[in-house]
Amino acid sequence: MMSPALVLLALITLVPFFSIIWMSFNDVSLMGGLSMTFSGLDNWQRVFTDPDIRASWLISLVYFLATVGLEMLIGTVMALLVYSLRRGSNIIISLLLIPMFIAPVIVGLLGRFMLDPSHGLYAWILNETGLFDGNILGSVGSAMAAVILMDVWEWTPLVALIVLAGLTSVPEDTLEAAEMDGANYRQKLLYIILPSISNILLVALLIRAMDAIRFFAIIFITTNGGPADSTKIIPIRLYDIAFRFFDLGYAAAVGITMLVFSILVANAFTKLLKRRENAS
Repeated sequence: MMSPALVLLALITLVPFFSIIWMSFNDVSLMGGLSMTFSGLDNWQRVFTDPDIRASWLISLVYFLATVGLEMLIGTVMALLVYSLRRGSNIIISLLLIPMFIAPVIVGLLGRFMLDPSHGLYAWILNETGLFDGNILGSVGSAMAAVILMDVWEWTPLVALIVLAGLTSVPEDTLEAAEMDGANYRQKLLYIILPSISNILLVALLIRAMDAIRFFAIIFITTNGGPADSTKIIPIRLYDIAFRFFDLGYAAAVGITMLVFSILVANAFTKLLKRRENAS
């Protein structure tokens, strides 16, 4: 009875997947219709020798570590603060989750407006305080910091929500026993709370890591990879190759490398999670 659904699922997923693999070994032309000319490993050789691809992967690594690291740190702190509240926690949670429900495109448009050097509120505040007086999205260092903070603002609440759900499973009797034995909050946090939610933290880290690898919308709306390619992470580079230069065979090879990287990261996290579960 499930065979029709499985066949349909296979057609939707496997056929495009193997088509992309085949495209990566061809020069694809759209002139006069779709045509492919077998080119062997030329596209794959370009992937591993192209300095622009290497630069984009390096920028992606910086972006990945900064966004995921800040989101995990701030989200965990937010969850601990909300969990410690005795009253009004539901209202605080509702307010904290608002950024998560805003479309990334809207976040990018809002960020571009607020950082505009002529009428943006944040640009005006930075200029008046003397912290920064240039074009934030038009300068190499500040543009990367801006898109990182936009991503952190939007998705930190997701990490906080996951961690907060994990905090509800921390045994209260253990915390009370530790408090009776004279343990302070720092000791309870380091030796009881964090070890109890370590698997939840890994799940949150996995979810945000998978999303950060393929992040696209905010950078595309705000900087489009500029200035001087300083924010051109690998998904933006892939978009340019495929839809600006129409080098679809090369774009297919780049896309497959992104997929392989995502699978390796996911496997690393899942193996770590299983190892911790078996150890406990």
